[in-house]
Amino acid sequence: MADAANTIIMETTKGSVTIALRPDLAPGHVERIKTLSRQGFYDGVPFHRVIEGFMAQTGDPTGTGMGGSELPDLPAEFNAEPHVRGVCSMARSQNPNSANSQFFICFGDARFLDKQYTVWGKVTEGMDVIDQIKRGEPVRDPDQILSMKVAADAA
Repeated sequence: MADAANTIIMETTKGSVTIALRPDLAPGHVERIKTLSRQGFYDGVPFHRVIEGFMAQTGDPTGTGMGGSELPDLPAEFNAEPHVRGVCSMARSQNPNSANSQFFICFGDARFLDKQYTVWGKVTEGMDVIDQIKRGEPVRDPDQILSMKVAADAA
């Protein structure tokens, strides 16, 4: 693990996933993910929207796609990092500055999202786990994040 302070360990109902954070691309969003992970915000949160060949979305404790954290929404940090397999990016509403706690992990290329959503990390281990997450919009009996921790804290 190159940088434990910028690595997330996400335990899901399907297995363990390691995400390398990219503070060089989106420092504010990386800080938010770390803050919410340290608060235990993501623990028990479902993957509420999972679209075959596209992405798995999570980060809403209500499981409806409408919820978020009590923290204020983030200003966009759009970057040129391509939305490809394993990329982690923030979900948002039509408002570019509405990202809060919801994020998605790309199953494959979704380049039409480039420079319109904030990429903040990439799965380095466990994409096989992400591939097993139950599909649906919404998902019936969805898979969940059991815990999400900053690797440096888990040591």
